[in-house]
Amino acid sequence: MAISRDSKFIIFVAVLASLLEIIDTSIVNVAIPSMMGNLGATLEDISMVVTGYAIANAIVLPLSAWLGNRLGRRQYYLGCILLFTAASVACGFAPNLTTLIVFRIFQGLAGGALLPTSQALIYEQFPKEKAGLAGAIFGMSVMIGPTLGPTLGGYLTDTLGWRSIFNVNLPLGLLAFFVGYIVIMEPEHRLQSQSQPKVPIDYIGLLLLAVGIGCLQYTLERGEADDWFSSRTILTTSFLATICLPTFVWWELKVKNPIMNLRLFQDPIVVSGVLLMSFLGLFLYSLVFTLPVFLGSSFHYDATQIGVLFIPGSLITAFVMPFVGRMLSKADPRIFIGTGLVMVEVCCLMFAQTSMQTSREQILHALYVRGIAMGFLFVPINSTILSQFKGINLGQVSGLLNLSRQIGGSIGVAMVGTLFAWKNQQNYIDLAPHVSLINPQTQLALKQASGAFVSKMSGEMGSGSSTQAALMLLKARIQAQVGILSFNQLMYTLAFAMLFSFVPLMMLRLRQKPTVVADSH
Repeated sequence: MAISRDSKFIIFVAVLASLLEIIDTSIVNVAIPSMMGNLGATLEDISMVVTGYAIANAIVLPLSAWLGNRLGRRQYYLGCILLFTAASVACGFAPNLTTLIVFRIFQGLAGGALLPTSQALIYEQFPKEKAGLAGAIFGMSVMIGPTLGPTLGGYLTDTLGWRSIFNVNLPLGLLAFFVGYIVIMEPEHRLQSQSQPKVPIDYIGLLLLAVGIGCLQYTLERGEADDWFSSRTILTTSFLATICLPTFVWWELKVKNPIMNLRLFQDPIVVSGVLLMSFLGLFLYSLVFTLPVFLGSSFHYDATQIGVLFIPGSLITAFVMPFVGRMLSKADPRIFIGTGLVMVEVCCLMFAQTSMQTSREQILHALYVRGIAMGFLFVPINSTILSQFKGINLGQVSGLLNLSRQIGGSIGVAMVGTLFAWKNQQNYIDLAPHVSLINPQTQLALKQASGAFVSKMSGEMGSGSSTQAALMLLKARIQAQVGILSFNQLMYTLAFAMLFSFVPLMMLRLRQKPTVVADSH
């Protein structure tokens, strides 16, 4: 069965909308220094530009199926593309930090609808024997987006200024909207259902979900920066999340017309899928967060060099995904998932062997393994889980999978950020006593370094003598070694944490082979 021209345009719109949303989660990070200087903001203040977007995004993700079903998927999807584009332009012209944060929240609210709805649109355009290929196309946008974001953001910021990272969405967003307006239609059975009376809105469930997910996301995003529970704000958001989320579960199980069908979690397939996707998010975002920090501090790579390092691995992911998608109908998807998880462990262990002598090629090799692992994980998990559902339940599960990937990623970033800071401090305390002026090896290293400096080089480093320059060099070497030790320990910890991902894989039991994924709203 050939794919029609309209279907190709729908796929184009869905991929473009997904990329815009995913890239905007990370494109801002590299522009933060420029934004701080231009807006006269502190790092703590400017971080709300990132945190506000993430919180709004997380709130809408599990609601997207319910909203699409209530408002009509076509109107909801196109409206969110238009709102996302308008909010992006408003961010680009924001005169102050408060305005920028407000419009970033609107951008996150609109963007939260794009991923699950785009996923459903892509799956619907393929015959059942090509459902795996549909998953591969959607997976490429989701997996490549976090890699392209920092690279594109760095280039645009250096070339055109930080406002361009938002304004670039205007032509792309309008293109997605106008093409989508022409080719995306409301399914016939939805047009028939519009004449039926609408059920009452579950306002209490909506409030509990928004507060619970929002506070949880804030805690994970800001916890490490605010020193966790020494912050009154983190204590408050943690308390609210702890109260609201269990209450939401209790309420949704008793109310007549819930906004989320939590009884889906009675199905072991949903539990396995959510856990697997959480671990995938944990690994994906942990490495994307930690590796640039480590390479910048210990190897002195700049943002462009780090961004370029990620590109080959992302291209490998893009190459592997269609291959895995085609093979899903011929082999047990659990084999692919298991292979991907093994390669995740290999990747972590390769990074755990990093030293001062590690070359750029060795880092690339580990990222190649990561790229292959992502290709073997994302498509089988999505296609395997989503193919077991249809109708509104499919949309609910799609939103849960996307939410679990984001929450898993937030947990991963919070975990590695906290551990990395703690390991750096502890390793410096452990290592510094061994570097003493009464130590003969330290004296020899200092003498050799001091003799290598000439007065001109010492002056350029801002030191008054070659001895002071040598001391500065010695301190830099210690800090680099501390960073490497901390990174290695962190990679071993991540490898250990990812071992638990084999548990939901062993729990995964399929009712039917992965085939077509039906309408999700």
